[in-house]
Amino acid sequence: MSNINIDGKDYPIAALSDDAKGQLISMQTVDKKIADAQQDLAILQTARNAYANSLKNLLPDSIGNM
Repeated sequence: MSNINIDGKDYPIAALSDDAKGQLISMQTVDKKIADAQQDLAILQTARNAYANSLKNLLPDSIGNM
């Protein structure tokens, strides 16, 4: 039997009400979306850093040398 731990207390999933099971599924769905969003953010930050580094290499040494 599977359990879920909430605030340090284990609850058997099979013993939860249908409403509680629905809330658990919703919470798990949101947790997955948060993890996906964090991964997307890391990818975007890496890409931004690459663009910034590329831009730095394209800039003249001084404004007067354009």
